[in-house]
Amino acid sequence: MTRTSRAKRGVVAGKRRRAPRKTRNAEYLLRLYVAGTTAKSLQALANLRMICEEHLADRYQLEVIDLLENPALARGDQILALPALVRQLPPPVKKIIGDFSSAERVLVGLDLRPVKKGGAK
Repeated sequence: MTRTSRAKRGVVAGKRRRAPRKTRNAEYLLRLYVAGTTAKSLQALANLRMICEEHLADRYQLEVIDLLENPALARGDQILALPALVRQLPPPVKKIIGDFSSAERVLVGLDLRPVKKGGAK
């Protein structure tokens, strides 16, 4: 067996590595931070729900946190701008800010789709 074929199988220097966990089958815990029921907050929530239903189906849990009701909750996830989405699970933690109108940017931010290289089609 050649060295490259061993590496492809996950064997390096005689030790077996655990294969990286597939994100597609993982459960997602998402937190959406908003400031009240403004038009921007409602639009961000609607956009996010549409993206999650289409791409995550029954594999996600979405918590909506209104920082007008409890501003102290922003400290835990270090929220500086709103609306903000924090992916708690699967690790690592990811943060996205905006109205989530671009499904492609949200999917890349959640690691559901790879970043497209510039100019490659």
